Amino acid sequence: MKVDTLINSRWIIPVVPDNLVLENHALVINEGKIIDLLPQDKARSAYQAAHTETLEDHALIPGLINAHTHAAMSLMRGIADDLPLITWLNEHIWPLESRWVSESFVHDGSELAIAEMIRGGTTCFNDMYFFPEVTARVARKAKIRASIGMIVIDFPTVWAQNSDEYLSKGLSLHDEFKHDPLISLAFAPHAPYTVSDEPLKKLQMYADELQHPVHIHLHETQQEITDSLQQHGVRPIERLRKLQMVGPSLTAVHMTQLDEEEINLLAKSGCSVVHCPESNMKLASGFCPLAALIDSGVNVALGTDGAASNNDLDLLGEMRTAALLGKAVSKDARSIPAATALKMATLNGAKALGLEQTTGSLEVGKAADITAITLSDQLETAPVFDPVSQIVYSASRNQVTDVWVNGHQVLKSTQLTTLDKIDILEKAKIWGEKLQKPI
Repeated sequence: MKVDTLINSRWIIPVVPDNLVLENHALVINEGKIIDLLPQDKARSAYQAAHTETLEDHALIPGLINAHTHAAMSLMRGIADDLPLITWLNEHIWPLESRWVSESFVHDGSELAIAEMIRGGTTCFNDMYFFPEVTARVARKAKIRASIGMIVIDFPTVWAQNSDEYLSKGLSLHDEFKHDPLISLAFAPHAPYTVSDEPLKKLQMYADELQHPVHIHLHETQQEITDSLQQHGVRPIERLRKLQMVGPSLTAVHMTQLDEEEINLLAKSGCSVVHCPESNMKLASGFCPLAALIDSGVNVALGTDGAASNNDLDLLGEMRTAALLGKAVSKDARSIPAATALKMATLNGAKALGLEQTTGSLEVGKAADITAITLSDQLETAPVFDPVSQIVYSASRNQVTDVWVNGHQVLKSTQLTTLDKIDILEKAKIWGEKLQKPI
């Protein structure tokens, strides 16, 4: 049978079923989808490929899914470090955004972020930022999969003046990209403290009608909880529950302030949580009770947050941090094993974005979203007793050599194929000079 691509690899880690590692197998790709996964000798006799890739020292994993980003904020990387969240936002980030955010800022920042993510093995990201239509177009051109947030905030910004305009522009975004194979949409109210009840009710109505997820910062800091109790008489998640927003379509980001009753509510309602451990630690926001959430059956994905508060978009590093921090917080070395961390960064992310039927695992019928990581020929990961363990606890993103999205190779032998690295760096330099000017 003639096919587009055959990838032979030392190890293939499909993620489904759990803890399966296949040795000396091949992935068969045709028309952007995985059509077979079988031993290499059988693949050679069964298929005639237009292109064959042999990766003798590598592990193939599902493409990583960064379930929470603010891509364009990569241009602000390192500009306001070592500050608590509210100070960071009010005194630094929001003033800079009000001065500089524009279509060109978002275009250039999104290109920078997407280039970084592809080089780190990410094949899909979930974004929340201004001018989302620009980020979507950059993602489409770069041939990366993206879930683009239709943002909603009460106050005026350069993109919209009020919640009705945010929603109207979001619906236009839906119309533009509803048939795009790589772009999906989510409603993205910024947070309970920046969006009032009526816009939340309205966007939930649209989310139900259009079957889009709702992506929101939630229970990020203790101050958020305190303010909600003073202003609304309930904690933020209870407020959302009363607004009928707590259900399978809700993807709640951060969740560092949770009690047992709230964990049970998340589990029973089918919500997803996006854990951003490095950003939470850097901003001293608190610790997400990861082990308790997983033990309760909550779907937990991984996100980096924006590079302005992380300060990278390195999902391999985020896996390691999540696994280690989860053990420390739960005081149990057996919690968050390597395979769980990998699943959080792949299939769980796909589920949180409503894309689990499309991506997140290396299964026949799914999109060929694949990341290749070299292991056995690297000093940092040799010898390889367990490739899953080496990927989570030892490997760096510099060991990602090849990446495919929907069967298209967007990283080949560590080189970007859809983006111009030199051009991106030149634009980043120009923006760096602008952003340092006194306000």
